[in-house]
Amino acid sequence: MSVRSSLIALALGAALVPAQAAPKVGLAGAFVIPASTAIPGVCASTISRARTRIGALEKTPLAKIRATRLLADWNAIQMGLEDLNGPLGLAAETHPDPALRAAAVDCVLKLSAFDGEYYQSEALYARVKSAQGKDPVERENLARLLERFDERGVGLAKDKRAAARAAFERIDALAQDFSRNVRDEKTTLAFSEAELAGVPATYLAQAKRDADGRLIVGLDYPDAEAVLENASVEASRERFYRAFTRRGGEKNLAILAEVVKQWQVLAGLFGEPNYASLILKHHMAGKVEAVQGFLGEVVRQVAPVEERELAELTAMKRAETGKADAAFRYWDLRYYEQKLRRERFHVDPAEVRAQFPVDATLSWLFDVSAHLYGLRFEANGKLPVWHKDVKAFDIFDAKTGAYLSSFYLDLYPRDGKYKHAAAFSVRSASRALDRTPVSTLVTNFSREGFSQDQLETLFHEFGHILHGVLSRTRYGMLAGTSVRQDFVEAPSQMYEEWARRPESLKRFSAVCPSCKPIDSGLIARMEQARKFGQGIQFARQWVYASYDMKLTTQPSGDPLADWRAIEEKSRMGYVEDTMFPASFGHLVGGYGAGYYGYMWSLVMAMDMVSAWGDDVMNPEIGARYRRLVLERGGEVPAQKIVEEFLGRKSDSRAFFDEITGQRGAAKKGL
Repeated sequence: MSVRSSLIALALGAALVPAQAAPKVGLAGAFVIPASTAIPGVCASTISRARTRIGALEKTPLAKIRATRLLADWNAIQMGLEDLNGPLGLAAETHPDPALRAAAVDCVLKLSAFDGEYYQSEALYARVKSAQGKDPVERENLARLLERFDERGVGLAKDKRAAARAAFERIDALAQDFSRNVRDEKTTLAFSEAELAGVPATYLAQAKRDADGRLIVGLDYPDAEAVLENASVEASRERFYRAFTRRGGEKNLAILAEVVKQWQVLAGLFGEPNYASLILKHHMAGKVEAVQGFLGEVVRQVAPVEERELAELTAMKRAETGKADAAFRYWDLRYYEQKLRRERFHVDPAEVRAQFPVDATLSWLFDVSAHLYGLRFEANGKLPVWHKDVKAFDIFDAKTGAYLSSFYLDLYPRDGKYKHAAAFSVRSASRALDRTPVSTLVTNFSREGFSQDQLETLFHEFGHILHGVLSRTRYGMLAGTSVRQDFVEAPSQMYEEWARRPESLKRFSAVCPSCKPIDSGLIARMEQARKFGQGIQFARQWVYASYDMKLTTQPSGDPLADWRAIEEKSRMGYVEDTMFPASFGHLVGGYGAGYYGYMWSLVMAMDMVSAWGDDVMNPEIGARYRRLVLERGGEVPAQKIVEEFLGRKSDSRAFFDEITGQRGAAKKGL
């Protein structure tokens, strides 16, 4: 998941250092934000300065408007706002101080409301509209800027503009509340050791205990992996699953219902039949019908695969329990998938973690990226961080030695921290301002080494990081991951391939000579195991995307009832007293009417992988991909980017082979 948000070094009590003032090297990736008590003042002054500059633009005579100057001024205003919005956006999700998180959220909402104010300025809109771009980059930035004005309602009647602003501000506030309710989830479960039979001893040894000696289990992702994949007692898996799917609770269901209402309000104000029609106009898909047609083809192809896979897992459960009529439930899925991986493919999670220890795996990831894209990575211990677990790095061009960017890793779970995995953009690239980008990888991994799923997640999210920090756009507005939403996942999905290919795995021993040599047999078995479950996985993705389209086209007014209606038609049905939508943060976090994009973008991701053929470590193709895809951000339309890189029209065959488990593994050995 990519998040247009940010931060970086949080040093309480210091003043905010503008990005433009940062030195070229050394502390180029550093940001400092004020203490929580100072944030309101800094927020007000930042907005005031931007309002003054925007006011000057609004008064510029139309006859004097020139695209180059207009875009330069606009870029400077936007990056000035980002210098605050970026740090506070990520601080709101990751900082250990609750008071600072709360102050950051309050300012982020004010900055968002200010966006709604100036994007509804008729005077500003008229000046942007009058500008004539001199080259494709200027024309694309102007076109996308006009889209943003249109999306915010500049063309509506005055009363409708005010109503639209109110709706957008309400949605932003609700989204922050929704995220906080999941982030601050405090629920824990107590289990006896017998109830957690099968759970790894290393996990149990680290667990806290209550006064009765029972093990206390939270609801973070390492907890879910430990229990749902390993607990042999079905009742324990069920109990954990039910609690896990109730994160956010009734409060978030009410918030989601209100968000859906506001979506409907916006659709009505803009004269659209539904919210999806409003949103999709500026996506690659274009129309609701295109999304529905795509999802229909997905489910048609994966349904028989899902049916076959679930039949195999159900047979395993019945054999293990001795119950010929045992039903297969959601809390069984990860457990029996792991059991199948062990028994059929001989993939032991403990063996995988031992093969991929954290530090060595990160070094390998950097080495692969450096070789592929012509880079040099250096740890930078001088950059201040917001938690002791956070690490900072600088990136240089391998040929010229030029400093390019910085990034941060915040890998492990803690109280009050964002609960999923995402790349947060901290600072956008802008060659016009000689501005270098910064991004942060935020995850909730185990410290004991990477599981197979976590390894792919690591490469996926680092694909987002590279998309951000290798950006070379002229202006910040379309830098990095600021691309069409149904393309944004493609570079990250593509990079998952490098987590499993022999050509990249060959480099592991070079970065860690003391590590256990890569077991080519284990890697081959992991790839076989990965292919099993593709039908189940993408049938589930279809459920999520279909639910999103339901809420954004024909909602009933009760999000849980809509979820139930869709899930109960799936092969495993709906589980009473669960409420998955209460923690489905994508919907209120910017992916409303866009969740289908995870699969839509995978079409392009799988196609782009094919450009490397049997050698994904070919640096010549990597250099072309860096130049044509990663450096250009959204300044070139996504479809054109893909076709220029491939040298042909995009094709969906590799995608459908992938999601049905038919795509062939690389033939080369280690």
